[in-house]
Amino acid sequence: MTKYFLYIRKSTDEDDRQVLSLEAQETELREFAKKEQLTIVDTFHESHTAKEPGRPIFNKMLERIEKGEAEGIISWHPDRLARNSVDGGRIIFLIDSDKIQFLKFPTFWFEATPQGKFMLNIAFGQSKYFVDNLSENTKRGLRQKLRRGELPGYAPLGYLNDLRNHTMVKDPERFLLVKKLFELYATGNYSLKSLKEKITSAGLLSRKGNKLSISVIQSVLQNPFYYGPFKYNDELYQGTHKPMTTKKLFEKCQQVLQSRARPVKRLKEVHAFRGLLKCGECGCMITSEIQRGHIYYRCTKKKGPCSQKYIREETLAEQISDILQIFSIPSFEAKKMVAELDKDENEKFRAGFSFSQNLKSQIKECEEKLEKLLDAHLNNDISREEYLEKKQKLLNQKVEISEKLANFEKKGGNWLEPAKKFILASNQAQIAAKSGNLQERAEKLKKAGSNMLLTNRKIKYFPRGAWEILENLPVFGAEPRSGEAQNVFKKAENLAMLRGLDEVRTWIMENYTDGSFAPSR
Repeated sequence: MTKYFLYIRKSTDEDDRQVLSLEAQETELREFAKKEQLTIVDTFHESHTAKEPGRPIFNKMLERIEKGEAEGIISWHPDRLARNSVDGGRIIFLIDSDKIQFLKFPTFWFEATPQGKFMLNIAFGQSKYFVDNLSENTKRGLRQKLRRGELPGYAPLGYLNDLRNHTMVKDPERFLLVKKLFELYATGNYSLKSLKEKITSAGLLSRKGNKLSISVIQSVLQNPFYYGPFKYNDELYQGTHKPMTTKKLFEKCQQVLQSRARPVKRLKEVHAFRGLLKCGECGCMITSEIQRGHIYYRCTKKKGPCSQKYIREETLAEQISDILQIFSIPSFEAKKMVAELDKDENEKFRAGFSFSQNLKSQIKECEEKLEKLLDAHLNNDISREEYLEKKQKLLNQKVEISEKLANFEKKGGNWLEPAKKFILASNQAQIAAKSGNLQERAEKLKKAGSNMLLTNRKIKYFPRGAWEILENLPVFGAEPRSGEAQNVFKKAENLAMLRGLDEVRTWIMENYTDGSFAPSR
């Protein structure tokens, strides 16, 4: 009596919808065995692709055949046994060595003759060709989707797969809640744990109705898909889906994530200038402590020995006041500049048109650079690593410029109000410099400068954006009393004001087109 093993397989990624399910195969095969009077000694079920060798259940079955536990195999079709050359060759070898004497298929004829083995080889070859061709077609389809800016696979949280148009659309139940996730975390007031509790109470759940885990929330916050581009196989592509957030807000979330990676233990005492400066010698943060009733600031020296000495808070406060004076516009000058802005409506339209055209030219330039970069990569002029790095920079640059253009066109290039706010903020810097509120001085300095260092008890600062323009202007002061000096002063003052206004206008349009008046760098 010939003994048979019943082998049933269907992979989870099966693309051939004609293949029966495991249960349907078993039912059909048992009826076939009963009709042919075949004796089944064991049944093997496997949900695994046959594209590559290494199926554990299939290998176990062949090992038992080699031991003589069965002489034949019943299966639905040869492609259920092998779709790769290794497994197909192994079966042919077992037939040649008489370990396998019979192969029975309801849909395929086989006998262990030269002609039968030839036909079996053809069947295995056709199965492999089908898989290879299917793989190539799938890869070609993926490449086309990527060219169109479509992310292959399941839509991220907050989006849904539109199966009819093969695109990703807003999830009406979750889109705004996921967007709120970014907005809340960017404030810096939430840890991932507290953010999870907050957003869960607001109603954000997974598609299966479960609470989001902290790791999922972190993954969402780090996914560039939500502001436009997306990564596929470590390469960045420009998406055509509707962005959920802006690049600026996304980067703010990354800063918060990075800052919370190493939580800092805060002292109970509130010292105004702690966390404001870094040591100019070793790069460590400047901390503070109380000695004999006075507050002193010093380098933490966490990176090793450092020669920098202590500095008293009063001395530091005086230096900060002097710096703020440089960035300050007196009240009478601020009023003049605001009045000048009110007269600038006609200039606003011309400047806005020029600014819009400039942004469009920059976007086109980015697209041309991307095309040249791709040509260089295809011609093997640059390595894949260099190509991916430069492509990511250019795509991010294009997204950033496109956001500026979209915000500018949406708000009609209304830079006048942000410009007025900037002038008033500079005027408030002067007020803070003269006040006794140290915390307010620290906040104003943070807004005006970045990467501030303390070296030899002196502050070295790096003004940002329009604040740098103010630093380079002639220092504003009290008006002279003599008539001749008065005229000279007025000319210099007006020249400085107009020059400053023109440069502030350009900077405002480039950095504050969203109207938020928050430093973008």
